[in-house]
Amino acid sequence: MNVKDNILVLDYGSQYTQLIARRVRELKVHSEILPWDAPVETILSRHPKGIILSGGPASATAPGAPTIDGRLLDGSVPVLGICYGMQLLAHVLGGKVRKGASAEYGASVVRVTAAGNPLLRGLPATFQAWMSHWDEVAAVPTGFSVHAESESGAPAAFSGRDGKVLALQFHPEVVHTEGGLDVLRNFLFDVCRCEESWNLSGWVDQMTSEIAAKVGGDRVVCGLSGGVDSTVAAVLTSRAVGDRLECIFVNNGLLRKDEARSVLDLYREKLKLKVHYVDASQTFLSRLEGVVEPERKRKIIGETFVRVFEAKAAEIGGAQWLLQGTLYPDVIESGFKGKGASVIKTHHNVGGLPDDIAFGLLEPLRDLFKDEVRAIGALMDVPGAILGRHPFPGPGLAVRCLGEVSPGRLDVLREADAIFAEEIVAAGLYDRMWQAFCVLLPVRTVGVMGDVRTYAEAVVLRAVHSQDGMTADWVRLSPELLDRVSRRICNEVEGVNRVVLDVTSKPPATIEWE
Repeated sequence: MNVKDNILVLDYGSQYTQLIARRVRELKVHSEILPWDAPVETILSRHPKGIILSGGPASATAPGAPTIDGRLLDGSVPVLGICYGMQLLAHVLGGKVRKGASAEYGASVVRVTAAGNPLLRGLPATFQAWMSHWDEVAAVPTGFSVHAESESGAPAAFSGRDGKVLALQFHPEVVHTEGGLDVLRNFLFDVCRCEESWNLSGWVDQMTSEIAAKVGGDRVVCGLSGGVDSTVAAVLTSRAVGDRLECIFVNNGLLRKDEARSVLDLYREKLKLKVHYVDASQTFLSRLEGVVEPERKRKIIGETFVRVFEAKAAEIGGAQWLLQGTLYPDVIESGFKGKGASVIKTHHNVGGLPDDIAFGLLEPLRDLFKDEVRAIGALMDVPGAILGRHPFPGPGLAVRCLGEVSPGRLDVLREADAIFAEEIVAAGLYDRMWQAFCVLLPVRTVGVMGDVRTYAEAVVLRAVHSQDGMTADWVRLSPELLDRVSRRICNEVEGVNRVVLDVTSKPPATIEWE
């Protein structure tokens, strides 16, 4: 897009890299991500007002560790290093980095020790920040000043070169850091002199034009899932190509209770999209038979989706493009952004596609976070019934049905999940949380029902708060609600005799179980 100001985030493999970019946009400044080893010429061609170095899993002193070209540190463009980025700046500029006596992970107290760092302007003398590192800076480069320390006494913030090179050991982009947005705001507006020039309405117009130019006179096929991402992508693309968009809704046998009917009604009656219905449930379930490993499930589902699309596209006249609702979190968790990024899990619409796919890929949302996509949907008058839906994984219930995926186990999971959702809605909590769902465990436990011994499966309740899916905290549901849900599931769902609650945040867990 043509934007007034641009912030570049160089990706060193952190799972928070995309989150940094999202926070910058939240402050109404455009941002984009490049791998750490992008040529200097490429970086400067983006005309950045500032550069942010992300965290990462490497040690800055290790042989072959990701580094930075010294030409970017000449003071012409402000540079901010975060976590690994701080250690890297210290190392390449002549300071010392060493392994800390112990890791600092999670919430930690930072103490401001000296004035003069514009990033810390307006923050209290001590504040809570999110840490995630083993190495620490033992000595800052000559001419640089330390402005804050962590609980261990290691530098938590330093700056130099007339305030054009700055570094933080903590993560201001994570919501658990007190005043984190203020820190980034100080960098954008006080150091980089950016203006608030990023807005989603402009994005919609620009992306519509880009899709039209890219597709030309070709036809586009879109796999609609009923979720926010694919729906917004379809509405956006329909603006660009009109009736050359052929939507396909596939019943893969992995949907929630009554989902196929309700979603089709919404697409056809409310959004007036051209939707072809394909019941491929038997195909998907037969290919998943006996498969228990999560990555294999995702790969199988991704390939099967494409094959179903290819067959249906040929039947309705052919299409040259496959439209997908791929988002930033999908890309980063699949390890596709930046060298050294860790693959958390393969998303079926990123790493799960086969190499011989017959379509060109169209992914207009791949640089956006979920809340941005919802905002775009609202701008295009997508119904709230879709925009307010909780995220649902592309592989569907296959990654919530741990172990073997069979019709019988899926039916058990559907019924339990429907009860949980019904009670969440009745309690007025649905719109106040990011996601709530059930997981069926591949274990059986002993129980007693009607004075008879049972040996049945266990269901997990999972509910989380989140802003963007990159970090999450579990929801403190009331004992009364939990008791009601547990009783109903055990009484109404045959094959379940135990209900448990997942009280793990992200990190260390992911939101989904597989």
